[in-house]
Amino acid sequence: MTPTTTGQPRIAVVTGAGRGIGLATVRALVDDGYAVVAGSRTVTDALTDLTPDALEVDLGTAEGPARLVQYALSRHAGIDLLVNNVAGVSSPPGGFAQLDDAAWLHTFDLTLMAAVRATRAALPSLLERRGAVVNISSVNARLPQPRLVAQSAAKAALSNLGKALAEEFGPSGLRVNTISPGPVRTDVWTSPDGPGAALARRVGLSPQELPAFLGASTGRFTEPAEIAALVVFLASGQVANMSGADLVVDGGLLKSL
Repeated sequence: MTPTTTGQPRIAVVTGAGRGIGLATVRALVDDGYAVVAGSRTVTDALTDLTPDALEVDLGTAEGPARLVQYALSRHAGIDLLVNNVAGVSSPPGGFAQLDDAAWLHTFDLTLMAAVRATRAALPSLLERRGAVVNISSVNARLPQPRLVAQSAAKAALSNLGKALAEEFGPSGLRVNTISPGPVRTDVWTSPDGPGAALARRVGLSPQELPAFLGASTGRFTEPAEIAALVVFLASGQVANMSGADLVVDGGLLKSL
């Protein structure tokens, strides 16, 4: 159990919680004693099995993130942790030339602006409770790829946002950290109709061989539960002076210092 100073469970808000890293994060936080408010475009049975506070919400809209935060505040006394996980991907096979304004805006609204809006709405409570924010960025923030040009740009902006928030609000007791995963074993990579399967077919490999092909030294995907475990650690305050950090979990894919 992770109690507050009053003995009550800490309250976490997780965006993009319906599947993959988001769902694993909800599970890990619940196991650690948090009451979790989960926002997702689709509320699945797996999500409602973990938390009674799952809200169906479009986080890509201007009002969606604030609606999720207000829902959390209506259900609980405050917010101790915000996990900005939701993201949008636009990756047409033709690359940059096929990305119109709508595709760019979709990616930035879900990847960057959802985090901006959720953090802005939750900030008063986070500051009052000296809480924490964890942003889920990507190794592509540092390793841009033509196939993911919009997502890479949006994730780079998200990583920068985390640094800026840590700088501005660190003196007030708010810790802001970023996790940048490499390929994670989610349906992006495992679905037979997903971009991972399309890449595997294009290069003549099985999906299981893709991590090594992409450069991961470990030769495997990161598991969603590994990212979730790091979220729990960052939220715990065990290393209370860690703020503004960007932790890469990519199996050794990123080779630069």
